[in-house]
Amino acid sequence: MSLPPPLTGIRVLTFENFGAGPFGSMYLADLGAEVIKIENREQGGDATRNMGPFFLGENDSHFFQTFNLNKKSVTLNLKTAAGQSVFHRLVATSDAVLNNLRGDQPEKLGLTYDALRGANPRIVCAHLSAYGRDNERKAWPGYDYLMQAEAGYLHLTGEPGTPPTRMGLSIVDYMTGITTALALVSALLGAQKNGAGRDIDVSLFDVALHQLSYPGTWFINERQRTERLPRSSHPSATPVQLFRTRDGWIFLMCMTDKFWQALIGALDVAALGADPRFATMPARREHREALTAALDAVFERDTTGAWLARLQGLLPAAPVLDMEQALDNPFVARIGMIQQAPHPEKPGFRALANPIKLDGERLRGRVGSALGADTRDVLHDLGYTDGQIEHLAAQCVI
Repeated sequence: MSLPPPLTGIRVLTFENFGAGPFGSMYLADLGAEVIKIENREQGGDATRNMGPFFLGENDSHFFQTFNLNKKSVTLNLKTAAGQSVFHRLVATSDAVLNNLRGDQPEKLGLTYDALRGANPRIVCAHLSAYGRDNERKAWPGYDYLMQAEAGYLHLTGEPGTPPTRMGLSIVDYMTGITTALALVSALLGAQKNGAGRDIDVSLFDVALHQLSYPGTWFINERQRTERLPRSSHPSATPVQLFRTRDGWIFLMCMTDKFWQALIGALDVAALGADPRFATMPARREHREALTAALDAVFERDTTGAWLARLQGLLPAAPVLDMEQALDNPFVARIGMIQQAPHPEKPGFRALANPIKLDGERLRGRVGSALGADTRDVLHDLGYTDGQIEHLAAQCVI
């Protein structure tokens, strides 16, 4: 008999919009947690429900489903006393509350541990904001692209001599979401042991800065400035970069001398291996431009596919694909990274699968609930009668 998903029985309430918070909480939902999005019906719920260009009926879209698989939806207006009363009853049955609001909003809306400990002393309150809740920027709105700009990413991306360039995806959003999910699960483990919840804070800015990693360490210790290099080259290891082939590009990663020797053998270019300019990693880095020209001349003799057939298994190498080629890649289909997630408005709807496997199996996904679709069921479970639910609806509380 297979085990249930590891977060089965955990209930997480979320107040979230756009990418970072929903991306992180979707991992929790995929791993078995009951994730309930608390949405304001008067505001149309999560803003991405109405973000185009592709829609799935009213208050739903491809954009929304990308970040909200496996989640429920309850509509509730926390700016009313009745809404707060319902929320506190819901908190009493939950394990965590997660929001990705502006840093000054959680306290105003009563989403902090101090505000909720009376309803549930074990509740974990996770706050994902742009800049944090404890500094002069707490009221600032912020998004991924702004973090990439201020944390130096735009000056590390692209070719030398070109305008500052952001990464093609909202990687800061996604990493902040995953970081928050990890922190939340860690706090839940702590609450199970000591019986007390707590506040957790993660910000886009902090995560963006932390991801500067070793170039950041180099600079704060040695004032070493990492700059953009031609062909998306690694700042120290060589050759780790793009090379031209007869029909496109190939990316090689000779991160060690062992891989360099394997490359020399596979390309049958003993002369390059004997050239003192390329004998060591520091020498290859010093003569990067000459090495690039020499290897281009070799790789341009054949196609990317032909070179990959010769190199794979010997050293790290990959083709450079566009979006269509990346998603239509037969390997992607074979490993099950695209899943069926039927939607009432689009039975053939598909989504990218979660990269985590449990016991060798992909995590299953279903489309996120329609706006407010689970409100009545959740309130019934809390003990509200049909009449009480109708009264809350008439007051625009739900």
